[in-house]
Amino acid sequence: MVSSFNTAVGKDVVSLSLLEGVSVMSASAGEGSASQTRDVTINIRAKKNQRDLIDHAAEVQGKSRSEFMLESAYQKAQDVLLDRSFFGLDEVKFKQFVALLDAPPTRDEKLHTLLTTKSPWD
Repeated sequence: MVSSFNTAVGKDVVSLSLLEGVSVMSASAGEGSASQTRDVTINIRAKKNQRDLIDHAAEVQGKSRSEFMLESAYQKAQDVLLDRSFFGLDEVKFKQFVALLDAPPTRDEKLHTLLTTKSPWD
């Protein structure tokens, strides 16, 4: 695995280079396997204190900087995209959907019991 940095413009800025040419575990099921190799390079610039914090967090998790940064960025990308999920409805289905949202909730005795029962640890 290649993880390198070089001093860039300014004393506190470094250039981080991640070479995706190693085997990794995928951050989510179905996205790959431990034997899948990376073949794309990602370059970013960071301040020295940012790099140091990332290195410390990666060390705590027993990962390389590249592994930590890629897994973190990949998870964040998934979260962003999942938060913006789009589903299209025709006019009839949309009206049904809005009616369900606007309708008062139905009484559910099991849910009511669950929410009003004191927890054993309380």
